[in-house]
Amino acid sequence: MAYDTPTRLRELRRAFHRHPEPGWREFQTTARVVRELEEIGVDEIAVGREALATDERMAVPSDADLEPWLERARDAGVREDILERTADGHTGVVAVLEQGSGPTVGLRVDLDAISMAESTADDHRPAAEGFRSVHDGYMHACGHDGHIAMGLGTLEAVKASEFEGTLKVFFQPAEEISGGGKAMAAGGYLDDVDYLLAVHVGLDHPTGEIVAGVEKPLAMAHLTATFEGASAHAGKAPNQGANAMQAAATAIQNAYAIPRHADGMTRVNVGQIEGGTASNVIAEEVSIEAEVRGETTALMEYTRTELERVLYAAAEMHDCDVTPRVLGESPRVDSHPALRSLVGDVAWGVPGVNSVVPTTDLGVSEDVTYLMERVQANNGLASYVLVGTDHPTNHHTPTFDIDEDSLEIGVSVLANTAIELSRRRP
Repeated sequence: MAYDTPTRLRELRRAFHRHPEPGWREFQTTARVVRELEEIGVDEIAVGREALATDERMAVPSDADLEPWLERARDAGVREDILERTADGHTGVVAVLEQGSGPTVGLRVDLDAISMAESTADDHRPAAEGFRSVHDGYMHACGHDGHIAMGLGTLEAVKASEFEGTLKVFFQPAEEISGGGKAMAAGGYLDDVDYLLAVHVGLDHPTGEIVAGVEKPLAMAHLTATFEGASAHAGKAPNQGANAMQAAATAIQNAYAIPRHADGMTRVNVGQIEGGTASNVIAEEVSIEAEVRGETTALMEYTRTELERVLYAAAEMHDCDVTPRVLGESPRVDSHPALRSLVGDVAWGVPGVNSVVPTTDLGVSEDVTYLMERVQANNGLASYVLVGTDHPTNHHTPTFDIDEDSLEIGVSVLANTAIELSRRRP
């Protein structure tokens, strides 16, 4: 392929790694992507509200949470026109490259980082080589920095090739909180896409291995529930209170008793609880955060319905009110066999690829499924590709890192697949 600059891919990845930003707060990341796209010379760049359906955004932080990241971006010199287009948490970009009358091929990569402090250990390469996160408490611990670099690299490679058609690259915000996929799917730019590729690095697949298209991503919903009762003195008159803490505790206990379903795997977890004021005060307000997953969308919805039933029953038992709210969710959508097959055929011809796995169960959740679902509903094909990379520790750990040799492999697989799609239908 024409794109043969692994040093540039490494430098891009490291630049994004140093400046991680969480979902809907990717202001500097969006600005850097726009800058790179302008240098590449694409035909259209849609930013923020132009790329998203505002009303379909999920898990959008409060203004108080957004403002420090916006100010940080302004202090870093981000252009005011970009800050205006991304205001109120409207991050993300769609890049359009037009090269003839062939099919429209889409590629989705994700932008956001994780709320996790990055390791400072001497044997952690980002720390040792000077590209550790500069934003304390946040890091790219899942490879999204590499995904962004591959998205930009794929654009450059396709532009320099004989590709005939349109390439759209979706730089999606808020994947980690399952908040951005639905909004980007409904933004309009996906409606004419004939083929959609999505990409993720690693996930226990080594450098040189390609999974042509995953199956069985778990459908997921992330919920909060706020229990509201009445405070009272815990020693003098506990009977005069309505104990929101007890209601929450009952709900948590009973959530794990939700029957598993005969039709497939289901999961439920309560991962956070917050509330109360003092040991001698009956808690008036307590909030929990929970998630449900299912092997199918229907199984996820079954588990979510059962969890909501548990929440209401626990509140009633303790004379409290409860307000559940879905923050983010994603359906199950599988990669299409025909597109998987083409990706696999292309991958075998890419230098550095020594293993091609036709498909594997993803086993986690991903809101790219909203984009895949939309393309398939319009009679297009979609595949979620895994690019293997050696990672010394697991995803979502403080010492996560990737093998940067995998970046060029990923760009080659994605760009060559796009080029092949412009020549023939799978």
